[in-house]
Amino acid sequence: MNIIITGASRGIGKALAIKLTESNDNQVVAISRDAVKLKELKIVCLQNNPAARLFPIAFDLCSDGYSFNLLPQILEHLSVVDVLVNNAGKLIKKDFANLTNQDFDDVFNVNVKTVFRLSRALLPHFSSPSHIVNVSSMGGFQGSAKFPGLSLYSAAKGAVSVLTEAMAEDLKGRGISVNCLAYGAVQTEMLAEAFPGFKAPLKPEDMAEYTAWFVTNGHRFFNGKVLPVSISTP
Repeated sequence: MNIIITGASRGIGKALAIKLTESNDNQVVAISRDAVKLKELKIVCLQNNPAARLFPIAFDLCSDGYSFNLLPQILEHLSVVDVLVNNAGKLIKKDFANLTNQDFDDVFNVNVKTVFRLSRALLPHFSSPSHIVNVSSMGGFQGSAKFPGLSLYSAAKGAVSVLTEAMAEDLKGRGISVNCLAYGAVQTEMLAEAFPGFKAPLKPEDMAEYTAWFVTNGHRFFNGKVLPVSISTP
């Protein structure tokens, strides 16, 4: 399968790229702003599987240049896109009264707007059937526990969930299924920022094992669904 993962330089995105490149049947484009970590990721993938096909692309998804910079790089490696994993995320932890307009823009631009921009830019290049998987959080899952300092992050992830439902309706005629995974507590760098000292029950590799199956098979069973994947919040 031809797979794109954003936010691939750390956490679950990184673990997912490693897991998916264990199979010689997959080609994975890994997108992140951090070129150094992407190079390290490729080394790890090749150590795990000398035939791994991982193509790192250093690009800031909040910048302009999708059409003349990012897309040409993607299409250099992938003739069509079978799976897009919108995993890039940003967390700002502050008391609500101290949040700024810039904080709002930063959190929503990374967590929500990049999902819209990249999915839209790739529309002519998706295969049929294909699968877009948007990554949300239990913090953005309606009715779940909410935590102090995470109002913008939770709101942005809630927006991703509703956007997923709407995208699925708009894109089903193109043979594109769209689903959302709302993660619970996983021991990532972002979790450590949100909950210092907390020990999550799952490692990124644990969640990547499930996610690897879902991104390549979930569209056979689901469309337009927001699925909680959680045993702890946090």
